Amino acid sequence: MSGEARSAGKRPRLAGRVVVASHNPGKLSEIRELLKPYGVEAVGAAELDLAEPEETGATFRDNAALKAEAAARASGIVALADDSGLCVEALDGAPGIYSARWAGGGKDFGAAMARVERELKARSAPPPWRASFVSALALAWPDGALETFEGRVDGTLVFPPRGTAGFGYDPIFRPEGHSRTFGEMGPEEKHGIPPDGSLALSHRARAFQKLARARL
Repeated sequence: MSGEARSAGKRPRLAGRVVVASHNPGKLSEIRELLKPYGVEAVGAAELDLAEPEETGATFRDNAALKAEAAARASGIVALADDSGLCVEALDGAPGIYSARWAGGGKDFGAAMARVERELKARSAPPPWRASFVSALALAWPDGALETFEGRVDGTLVFPPRGTAGFGYDPIFRPEGHSRTFGEMGPEEKHGIPPDGSLALSHRARAFQKLARARL
């Protein structure tokens, strides 16, 4: 899963201010933490009163690109967007790109996690429940140039949810090789990028590692 470019050409490394095309405070916080070591200021879409475009894409990459391009056009500065979600093997990849929608208009991820458990039981799917978190990051420039990067982490689901750190489906996702869920991990462990360049843990951090090599 490497970076993909669309008419990006040779451009300078990212610096200064970047708009993060998200109204999700948890996601904004994580992206700010990832950008911080590079001296790049992340301003949220809500701070600039940018509207949230309808996510009509068929893939994570499609939706990330759609959001980044809309924010870049509206703000006039480089925009960074993430589209990510939980893909459960026994649910044929659901909720996938609809992960946020399963939480409803109130963003109730407690209800969304309960729905995942109900759906698994309805299918009589036996544990271990294999799942993956996928993140697509898109960088868009006001002139229409675009680059995308994707990251993935595999693991299993656990019920009941464990931990109050992170956001979204983190409390039910236990990454492969670990005994704790993302909901039980601090920010540095979950998405910190190792100084030796080895693979980060979270899906968003893995996508960001690819972005950082190309643009930071």
